[in-house]
Amino acid sequence: MIKIWQGIRALAFYIGLIILVLLMTLSLCLIGFLPFRYRQLCVTFGNRLLMLWLRITCGVKIKLEGLGNIPKNACVVVSNHQSTWETFFLQYLFVPASVILKRELLWIPLFGWGLYFMRAIAIKRSNPAGAIRQVLKQGKQRLSAGINVVIFPEGTRIRTSEVGNFMTSGAALAKSAGVPILPVRHNAGLCWPADSWLKTPGTITLAIGPPIDTSEGNPRELTEQAHQWVANAL
Repeated sequence: MIKIWQGIRALAFYIGLIILVLLMTLSLCLIGFLPFRYRQLCVTFGNRLLMLWLRITCGVKIKLEGLGNIPKNACVVVSNHQSTWETFFLQYLFVPASVILKRELLWIPLFGWGLYFMRAIAIKRSNPAGAIRQVLKQGKQRLSAGINVVIFPEGTRIRTSEVGNFMTSGAALAKSAGVPILPVRHNAGLCWPADSWLKTPGTITLAIGPPIDTSEGNPRELTEQAHQWVANAL
């Protein structure tokens, strides 16, 4: 009976999700000629509505820790990756933000168009060397314009509570651009698992660590520092 009720609530959520994504994407297509900050406001509003709808339909609450650690200037946000939840939530938590993601997502009708207008950095994972060059080039452009860059250094969603290995591209970008790394840890997989369409009522906790100064240390050392904080948080 519990599974049936969860299924009904999840179905209601996904209906709302599809409607919101369509509305956001269509809105972005209509205002795509406007400056980036206006497009960000559109997506931020839509993502806030989505989190409210998630709470109403599925009973998922959000608890934030360490908000005072967010720098006033642009930074590189490195976060663990457990579900789809963080791709929506981090976009508006760190607004203005540009997310690094796989290029295939741009091919999704309407949704991919929205990602394009949000200036996402879409990389080709089959070409690691080219992907790193792209991250460094486009990432520095975003950061110099005051836009935070969000990256999931594990490279894919991890379906357990463990934190996977981190790639060094995020630290390399932060080091090259002279901006801090902001480590983030959450447990979204407990409520929004990657291997199930059902949602579990509960509280998603997201912790933001102290900014990591990139003026000293090489990308590998900085990556390890970020990894240690994320692995030990929560």
